[in-house]
Amino acid sequence: MIRVVVAEDQWAVRSGLVLILESAPDIEVVAEAADGEQAVAAVRRTAPDVVLMDVRMPRKDGISATRELAGTGTDVLILTTFDLDEYVFGALRAGAAGFLLKNIEADELTEAVRVVARGEGMIAPAVTRRLIAEFAGAGARPGAGRDGPGVSPAAVAELTPREREVLARVGEGLSNQQIARRLGITETTTKTHVSRILAKLGLRSRVQAAITAQELGITGQ
Repeated sequence: MIRVVVAEDQWAVRSGLVLILESAPDIEVVAEAADGEQAVAAVRRTAPDVVLMDVRMPRKDGISATRELAGTGTDVLILTTFDLDEYVFGALRAGAAGFLLKNIEADELTEAVRVVARGEGMIAPAVTRRLIAEFAGAGARPGAGRDGPGVSPAAVAELTPREREVLARVGEGLSNQQIARRLGITETTTKTHVSRILAKLGLRSRVQAAITAQELGITGQ
């Protein structure tokens, strides 16, 4: 079972999210939180696989809570809207494992939780496009826009040809299984490549790697 904490300050929205998640046979909601402080406490108490985290919450916002949860072993899946770009950038820098728009369909929500629980991370395509547009609008070197990952082309040049191929596929939003199939390697080998890519580029999450790949125009051969 995938253990989930749902953090959302609006009771009706939170109840709806819990209902959707608990309808999945492989997902269990182990705690609910109405603010960031409760979310952090719930994670420390229940050690879930994933936290579904809203950004605008009282006492402690979702980004501060995400930052505080770094290193706990629990992945954070952020819920956002188009008018919250500053929060998305903050969550990206804090190491969130995924970003979803609040108008997501029920089946997309449950699948996103599964993807993040597998350690693969995900980001809604619309959010990705907005992030890249913001980076480009910053007028700075690649990776330097606002709170972006901050990876230079020189750092990417240190990757092996295979690692660069894997990074390109991560940028396309492919899962480890899909990358393995596309490149003719095992899923375990793919996971190893992803871990090495993150270490070499100084990134905290797969989502940051995906943004970096798209921002720097890294494509597969």
